[in-house]
Amino acid sequence: MAGETVVTVVGNLTDDPELRLTPSGDTVAHFTVASTPRTFDRQSNEWRDAETLFLRCSVWRQEAEHVAESLTRGTRVIVQGRLRQRTYETREGEKRTVVELDADEIGPSLRFAAATVVKPPHTGVPTGSRGPRPPADEPFARTGTGERPVPAASGRPAPHEETDPF
Repeated sequence: MAGETVVTVVGNLTDDPELRLTPSGDTVAHFTVASTPRTFDRQSNEWRDAETLFLRCSVWRQEAEHVAESLTRGTRVIVQGRLRQRTYETREGEKRTVVELDADEIGPSLRFAAATVVKPPHTGVPTGSRGPRPPADEPFARTGTGERPVPAASGRPAPHEETDPF
């Protein structure tokens, strides 16, 4: 949606992601990222830690399952998403407001670690030696050779022919 505040946070997970199932059947993972900015103090010639930001995050559906399977407490992550402000009332009747991050993307930071990416199998899509192939009717998909096929209905010559200026 337009007008939403999108932010990127780099920090460490304070605990393992908590995976839950909503009453409607959707999967959600909640986790907290601790981000501590560091600055170099030239006078003392030392690095100084600023105040730590603890940001509660949530991610939904299949991505939530991937996060719960892949990330653990202490993992340095990069999270991008939309800030959400939520107001609630405590059991004592006090109103509280919290700011949370509805994550769109999350992954391990490779600054101080290495990671192996494993793509889950897709159902209903044929796979070849180069991975899943796009549907034949997808006009902008690439073939296994890296060329873009041209839809038959377009009447244009194939991209590899000399008449193609691109």
